[in-house]
Amino acid sequence: MTTSLSVAVIGAAGRMGSAACTAIEEAPDLSLVGRYDAGDDLGDLGGAQVAVDFTVPDASPANVRHCVEHGVHAVVGTTGWNAERLADLEQLLAEHDSVGVLIAPNFAIGALLMMSFARQAARFYESVEIVETHHPDKVDAPSGTAARTAAMIAAVRAEAGLGPVPDATKSDPDGARGADVDGIRVHAQRMRGRVAHQEVSFGGEGEALTVRHDSFDRISFMPGVLSGVRAIPEHPGLTVGLEHFLGLD
Repeated sequence: MTTSLSVAVIGAAGRMGSAACTAIEEAPDLSLVGRYDAGDDLGDLGGAQVAVDFTVPDASPANVRHCVEHGVHAVVGTTGWNAERLADLEQLLAEHDSVGVLIAPNFAIGALLMMSFARQAARFYESVEIVETHHPDKVDAPSGTAARTAAMIAAVRAEAGLGPVPDATKSDPDGARGADVDGIRVHAQRMRGRVAHQEVSFGGEGEALTVRHDSFDRISFMPGVLSGVRAIPEHPGLTVGLEHFLGLD
């Protein structure tokens, strides 16, 4: 008989947290042992072995710290994990070396494939820009997926010896050219009726390549969430990006 993995969800009342609770309850090898939201005392997280965090950027670091200090693995879908926060988390995990934390900018398998394809293409094209679209209730921009994609593309371009993306713009007082993320232009749209969408456009002499992914429903993220939950107990320390558990790195 297979022993189920006990899981708690932090941010269970939110859209992503609620979907995660349903997915965990329906998984035969997982057991939902706790639902927590803003203001709740996390305590021992219901005896969970793994906690899933779908909260907000200001709350997530404290939630993850609580998990690590209580020996609970964490799978984190909350954005806002910048370099400073990741460095602090690595230092904490060094003191709790049996605990694993996954920080995942995106859980959709298609989105991870889109990022992988973009990374493969990056060294072949002189021009590249990213456009991401999310629902208007998203509190941060650009998305974690877009920022990570830009960083990956920039790293590949540097390794290939490519220079800056060509751009003759000298005047842009209103920021029409979008954000500069590691030298890659990223444009964020917020629209009612959308969930999560991203396209990476590459350009070279006489040709263009666009890699696009669309999530039309939050259920698209759940296979990745469950994969992260199942894998993280076997990966102590910090992992950034679900692709490392799926052979896409």
